[in-house]
Amino acid sequence: MNVRRSAAALAASAVLCVGAAPAALADTAPPASPSAPPVIPSGLFGKNDPTYDGVWRQSVALLAQHTAGLEPAQQAVDWLTAQQCANGGYASFRADAAAQCDDKTMYDTNATAMAVQALKTLGGHDATVKKGVDWLKSVQNEDGGWAYVPGSPSEANSTSLVISALAVAGEKPAEVRSKAGRSAYEGLLPFQLGCSAEPAADRGAFAYQPVDGKLLANADATAAAALAGLGKGAVVVPAAADSPATALACPAGATDPAGAAQGAAGYLAEALKKDGHLTAVTPGSDQPVPDTGNTADAVIALAAAGHKQSAAGALEWLKTNSAEWSKGSPAGLGTLILAAHATGTDPKSFGGTDLVAALNATGPAPQGANTAATEVDGKQDKPSGGQNIWWIIGAGAAAGVGIGILLSGRRKKNEL
Repeated sequence: MNVRRSAAALAASAVLCVGAAPAALADTAPPASPSAPPVIPSGLFGKNDPTYDGVWRQSVALLAQHTAGLEPAQQAVDWLTAQQCANGGYASFRADAAAQCDDKTMYDTNATAMAVQALKTLGGHDATVKKGVDWLKSVQNEDGGWAYVPGSPSEANSTSLVISALAVAGEKPAEVRSKAGRSAYEGLLPFQLGCSAEPAADRGAFAYQPVDGKLLANADATAAAALAGLGKGAVVVPAAADSPATALACPAGATDPAGAAQGAAGYLAEALKKDGHLTAVTPGSDQPVPDTGNTADAVIALAAAGHKQSAAGALEWLKTNSAEWSKGSPAGLGTLILAAHATGTDPKSFGGTDLVAALNATGPAPQGANTAATEVDGKQDKPSGGQNIWWIIGAGAAAGVGIGILLSGRRKKNEL
């Protein structure tokens, strides 16, 4: 649930331009030379280029401040509401929010879904939330799911994010149906690896999209789907009761969203046992590296499913190994705060770092906040295989193979 990267959006563009691209996108020529450094709006969190993640990181930051008991600056909230297009959808970022959105606007279901969650959670933005929900419904695919770019084939990540947004906004995802009569959950559940999947350890996981007709376990998709199946969003209230996560029960009975979510949680819990964190293999490498963002998402998903103790080891790993990864990243810091909130952990003392103060320092300070971040013991993340550059390398191959892997992790690093 972390920040998305420019390379992922470039990868999406590459695929769309080769295949089912909207005319406006297909007609857009690539820039002849690197653009000038971006001008960061005063109401926006973060100092890096917001082109591909501005709305996402703003929404996560506002949610995180809210869970920490803070009232976000009105300037920050106003920036987010102003990003919405007249039809209710959001692009990833609009440099000129006063300009009208048109047929060349690159709408983003993920940004819209997260903005809906943030504004609904903050309260007082019912009209804006309703417009966002209505737009999301309008771009539902016939199979019941959603894609990152409307009009593209459905995938589990975007479908899950939209379902979570709908649930947070008070909708019933099972009753949100496409023109073909397929529900939102009917669009999501086919991505789950069931009782016949091999290896057996992958059962319960979700795939991003089929690869050559086969579903491949994807931790990012699985964590997002667990929240969606439970009808929950990014803000998870710590559960009163707790139990260990268990594997998908086989043979399975009738598939239902809550049961699918518990199977997803079982997969995540087992995947975390090996190293205490999740890993990913970067393009051009055959060695896995720690995946901090997906690990944080897994912690949130397990806590939401009532399995905080299954997430305990990963939470401790994050405390020790997330400082460098999240440094200066509103979405990275925000996601860690959400993970702390979900597990009943103090975000102001997270492995020696005050995550709340660190987040506040990246943008408009909430009322009464101290923006000076503290780091008690100087802990830093371990090297992770060049997380800030490998997606750019991988984007060049996106039009060929592996696009699901590239896009499924679009929120996971802190380049932007």
